[in-house]
Amino acid sequence: MAGTAGTPGTPRVLRAMNDRAALDLLLEHGPLSRTRIGKLTGLSKPTASQLLARLEAAGLVLATGTTEGRPGPGAQLYEVNPAAAYAAGLDVTPERILAAVADITGRTVGSYELPTPGRRPVQPVVRQVTDALDGAVKAAGLARDDVHRLVIGTPGAFDPNTGRLRYASHLPGWHTPALLAELAAALPMPVEYENDVNLVAVAEQRLGAARGHEDFVLLWNEGGLGAALVLGGRLHRGWTGGAGEVGFLPVPGAPLVRQVTKANSGGYQELAGSQAIPQLARELGMTNIPSGPYAEAAARLVERAAAEDTVLNRLLLETYATRLATGLASLVSVLDPELVVLTGASLTSGGEVLRALVQGELEELAASRPRLVVGDVREHPVLRGALESALATTRDEVFDTAR
Repeated sequence: MAGTAGTPGTPRVLRAMNDRAALDLLLEHGPLSRTRIGKLTGLSKPTASQLLARLEAAGLVLATGTTEGRPGPGAQLYEVNPAAAYAAGLDVTPERILAAVADITGRTVGSYELPTPGRRPVQPVVRQVTDALDGAVKAAGLARDDVHRLVIGTPGAFDPNTGRLRYASHLPGWHTPALLAELAAALPMPVEYENDVNLVAVAEQRLGAARGHEDFVLLWNEGGLGAALVLGGRLHRGWTGGAGEVGFLPVPGAPLVRQVTKANSGGYQELAGSQAIPQLARELGMTNIPSGPYAEAAARLVERAAAEDTVLNRLLLETYATRLATGLASLVSVLDPELVVLTGASLTSGGEVLRALVQGELEELAASRPRLVVGDVREHPVLRGALESALATTRDEVFDTAR
């Protein structure tokens, strides 16, 4: 019967489940022989052979080389076909758009950076997005139509109720009501939008310090101060997409900021954000404070303070740790997470020294005691998270052999 194709337990569905299990194993372990795939999946040799023949005919796996180092002829090895599908990600800031394309295995095959300086966009946002994407696609030697899915990471979040970007007044050109419709009309592939810090959490959960954890908080401090909340293995975005906008959190030790959306700041941002670190250094009487953008200056100050154990450096780190723990205590008291991941240049630059100080302060300020770790994904984590998010959906679609 036509209606039984998707019924659980039918041969077609069971074959598709075995196909997906084999493909996931090939992604995780790299090239595998038929015998190894059979052992890992529990399938007999004939069934594993049929599975590989089916996946090879579908263009999802390739035969690649043979095993070596054993007596007798080597066994044929198989790998996921990298060209089975491609996905793309964009990391958007007021200064630039980073774009990258990855093949189905997750390997980045093309990247591009489009500068977008200034408060007013020189080009319309749709043109900026398509130019950045096309730059990465060209670098990969592909065409725009080859990309199966695109995920765009921005500060703030697009409100699912209105389609408008919120919590990111500093991102010029991205607040027009028709923007999402215009982007959908200009791009041939499905497009998803996600908060940048949420995408960092995706990267850490799939590739970094949060692997294997279903409940964790990620605190990000770089250009802005934000958080991502992962509950039961899923991102919690909130009613308007604004869950995790902790920079607006009122906290002790900071003036009460009103009209926070107009100011694009709040108490926790003013107390512990990157822009507060150079100011704190000046208040402590430190000299040789780095120049340049405040996020870069803050990271260099924290890195230097962690590396050089002087009285002033120690005081800077201890004061910064107390400020960070002040806001974290509110999150921990409400969410009671298993793990807190500290990331963003103004946190990772302090390494284990800063982490230990924040952990100690948090244990004084909060009743529960989550474990604090420093994030592992350091190179373009927003972009990596966008690619991982796009790849997850792409694999679900492309690897579904029951269709």
